[in-house]
Amino acid sequence: MIHCTEIKVRGYHLDLYGHVNNARYLEFLEEARWALLEDGDLDWFMQQGYALVISRIDIRYLRPAGMGDMLKIETNLERLLPRSGVIRQRVLKKETGKLVAEAEVTFAVVHPDKPGALPMTDQIAERLAPLLGLAR
Repeated sequence: MIHCTEIKVRGYHLDLYGHVNNARYLEFLEEARWALLEDGDLDWFMQQGYALVISRIDIRYLRPAGMGDMLKIETNLERLLPRSGVIRQRVLKKETGKLVAEAEVTFAVVHPDKPGALPMTDQIAERLAPLLGLAR
């Protein structure tokens, strides 16, 4: 399942050079991940007291985006590992389809009463499985 989120670049997203600031891409990617999880079973995770926490982000910036650009962020849960999951994200210029940035985000599920990352098995895996997408 690939979830698409659109974001319009505003003036406050820009750096001194008129490009989207690198830190803003992290916010754009986070917005798109929340949208993906809201399409899933986020309420169930919250009711259980679970938190989905980011443990690693590998982002590659490929070309600038500027004022007024419409960005399309493709987000999909790529795979589940024993104690983590990997989300793949791509930021594209909506008008041209050109790739602006791409990221691989590793996350874990934690609970305040249990040490460390929880295994991606049983109910946790069942709740995340519908979000699994096909690798490109």
